Amino acid sequence: MVQSKASGVDGYLAEVPEERRVALTEVRQLCREELVGFDEVMAYGMPAYERDGACEIAFASQKQYISFYLMRSDVREAFEERLAEQDMGKGCLRFRRSESIDFALLRELLKATAVRPGKIC
Repeated sequence: MVQSKASGVDGYLAEVPEERRVALTEVRQLCREELVGFDEVMAYGMPAYERDGACEIAFASQKQYISFYLMRSDVREAFEERLAEQDMGKGCLRFRRSESIDFALLRELLKATAVRPGKIC
């Protein structure tokens, strides 16, 4: 998916291929449950969650995979061992198939993010 021009997350999800929509809707639900006090916005053409104007979490449907962006270096460092087992770029987890998304891990990352603000990379 190229960068979305959707004005909101509902519009973004409507554009996503159907086979990914269920998984991304679940990621969104996790974000809404765990990131209390964050604003759900569209940033850089993808759903994002920001606190005090700083984007800390985002997700996207890419051409080859689903991305989960974790912009907090302190949270990544705290989960370094667990994340080493994942397909990860500098700040994003990549899931090549919807079925491979580790929702339990995502929930833990979101909980750790929500506890307090931290350094955005």
